[in-house]
Amino acid sequence: MKGHGAKFARKQEEAIGALLSQRNIDEAAKAVGIAPNTLMKWMKDPGFQNAYRDARRQAFGQCVARLQQAASAATTTLLRILVDPNAPASVRARVADSIIGHATKAIEVEDIQERLTALESAAEAPGQKH
Repeated sequence: MKGHGAKFARKQEEAIGALLSQRNIDEAAKAVGIAPNTLMKWMKDPGFQNAYRDARRQAFGQCVARLQQAASAATTTLLRILVDPNAPASVRARVADSIIGHATKAIEVEDIQERLTALESAAEAPGQKH
């Protein structure tokens, strides 16, 4: 029976991979070699839901990392357009607004991070009144 459980877990892992790479549930089930109803049943299981959620977060994290890697090139592009006298004024204005918006958001995120760190430190400090 132990071997059967390992095969079952492996199938579920394959199903999670298929859900991440296929266009819909039917195609994911077909790719794994199971019935769509079986996959739908698995998707209602809390353990499967947690594993699927974790896999989606990991996949999304990889996407975010790729975007972060491209941020330098994107910034260079925005700055080139901003100072290009041949670029239409409306485009330069949109680029300027975008840069200011992103810079503002970055400052806000830094401020929130600093406040959160201070709150966590205060909560962890022994003997402190809250």
